[in-house]
Amino acid sequence: MSLEVFREKVVVISGASSGIGREMALQLASQGANLVLGARREELLGEVAEECGKRGGRAVYRKTDVTSKEDARALINLAVEKFARLDALINNAGITMYSPFEEIKDLSVADRIIQVNFLGSVYLTYFALPYLKETRGRLVAVSSLTGKTGVPTRSLYAASKHAMAGFFDSLRIELRKYGVSVTVLYPGFVKTPIRENALGPDGKPLGKSHIREEGAMDVEEAVRKMLTAVAKRKRELVMGTRAKIGLWLKLIAPSLVDRMAEKSISSGKT
Repeated sequence: MSLEVFREKVVVISGASSGIGREMALQLASQGANLVLGARREELLGEVAEECGKRGGRAVYRKTDVTSKEDARALINLAVEKFARLDALINNAGITMYSPFEEIKDLSVADRIIQVNFLGSVYLTYFALPYLKETRGRLVAVSSLTGKTGVPTRSLYAASKHAMAGFFDSLRIELRKYGVSVTVLYPGFVKTPIRENALGPDGKPLGKSHIREEGAMDVEEAVRKMLTAVAKRKRELVMGTRAKIGLWLKLIAPSLVDRMAEKSISSGKT
């Protein structure tokens, strides 16, 4: 399906200053979408919005911390004030970690990850729902394969993504009668800066990736697949043949999948 379905549609994207969120904004702009971009880094947001304009879209932005209910409300309100409607919300803002749980020295890392990845999505969704119901719109959650299966050194991140899965799977049932689709995206290893900003055992950003980048999916390719799934109003998208096989194996040989995850982490492949 062509992404033409997004032409003139109003789309809110959180975490839009870099990585997957930035690429989603650019690809949707190329299809003529009206974009409302939120992230904490305002200067980068401005650059993304400018590039969206060059690609044929219209974009406004607001500095947004998704852990703030007031910021979440304000971002949704910006969409309605500027474009008088809301057709899609893409909950993309996220933060990851890299540490065995037993080595964590500052438990505030748990608060931060749950607040950004899970509660940030809850807040934005809460304020967006009345408008999405009016347009029979699209509700999107950018999760992770760790939302399907646990991974060592990512315990709290996996927990936040499992919470997202339960929340949005429940909402899908509740919103069906209103014609609002809910799509949960489960990307694997994508080349983005998220690993460089991962929180370490002391609760501070690591500043570098601990993962080998070769073999990772290009962000442009990953986002094309994601947006196609959203356009088709798919229930979910598990990305990568290896990931799909792994989830199938988990049903019949879960301990094998555990060993595969452990080996993958120890070899620096995920």
